[in-house]
Amino acid sequence: MQIPQLHKFSLDFPHPTEANEEGIVAWGGDLNPSRLLKAYRNGIFPWNQKEEHLLWWSPDPRLILELKDFKLQRSLKKRIKHFNFKFDTDFRGVLERCASTHRKGQSGTWLYEDLIESFEVLHGMGIAHSIEAYQDNKLVGGLYGLSIGGLFCGESMFTHVNDASKAAFAVLIEHLKVWNYDFIDCQVPTEHLKSLGAKEVHREYYLMRLESVRNDEKEELWQVNNTLVASM
Repeated sequence: MQIPQLHKFSLDFPHPTEANEEGIVAWGGDLNPSRLLKAYRNGIFPWNQKEEHLLWWSPDPRLILELKDFKLQRSLKKRIKHFNFKFDTDFRGVLERCASTHRKGQSGTWLYEDLIESFEVLHGMGIAHSIEAYQDNKLVGGLYGLSIGGLFCGESMFTHVNDASKAAFAVLIEHLKVWNYDFIDCQVPTEHLKSLGAKEVHREYYLMRLESVRNDEKEELWQVNNTLVASM
């Protein structure tokens, strides 16, 4: 199957169900923030290393986390009290640390400067967000993602202190529940995310869920920069 190439003057994508067996929908185009936003709103995301062709993915199966299914272990619940949490205070700092974190089985990062700059534009638009964990006023863990209506698309996380990113993830989920989000898109199946309650679903089911929530208005909720740790 030949993978279609995107035109640099058009933001159109093939339908996600036209992806090949690996889950690749298309290649080429650019990382213009408008193209990125359209991709995520249609269940597609970029994923490649800098020296490779720009690839656009919609895998099958897809990994999602129903908020009610998140498994907050007792040990993690205790660890949460060791951190302070903030939203959107150091968005670029979180992305840079996610990019520089070594991951087993990966020789480089997909989060290179062009992509960081585009995510920063989406952050300025109130679409991309970071959740940060601090100790002694030092950023020690966190994650970032995109708010697409009632869906949060989790992108990447990092930790420099045990359980810092997991704790930030737990805080995020508590907020998403209160804000009536529907679910989290975890993209590609991993055993770590499955251990937290994520499950694999067919791409068609994911796209149906995405279509039902992608027009919900949630952006203003992120302007409230406090946490619900005390209620956990």
